[in-house]
Amino acid sequence: MQLTIDGTDHDIEVEDAMPLLWVLRDILGKSGVKYGCGIAQCGACTVHIDGQAVRSCQVAAGDVWGPVTTIHGLGTPEARHAVQVAWIETQVAQCGYCQSGQIMQAATLLSETPDPSDEDIDDAMSGNLCRCGTYPRIRAAVKAAAAKLKEA
Repeated sequence: MQLTIDGTDHDIEVEDAMPLLWVLRDILGKSGVKYGCGIAQCGACTVHIDGQAVRSCQVAAGDVWGPVTTIHGLGTPEARHAVQVAWIETQVAQCGYCQSGQIMQAATLLSETPDPSDEDIDDAMSGNLCRCGTYPRIRAAVKAAAAKLKEA
């Protein structure tokens, strides 16, 4: 099958039923996409498919319906996405394990709701769990990213 991952086309020989998460991590080496629970309850494996935030542990490779963007393709060190910049400036991460999924979910939120309320943020981010409890910093970073995107 052919998949477009982070702007690059890949010809991949895997079973159609293989979870996208394992294609990304094990076949393509995209280690920023994390395995958390395997049942779409934690959000650590969140990626974008055709701009929509999805849990890659629950999407079969054969069911991918558009280009996939991972944390590796959201921005670059030279041109980080506004959410990545806000995450760094707000010092969201503690252990950091959930952060790629959190960032991908936040990027989708801001693409759909450019000026989110606290309730919008809480609702959109509720499926992404953080064992360290950085939720207040996550909310602050989403608001900071929204402000940065308005400036652009």
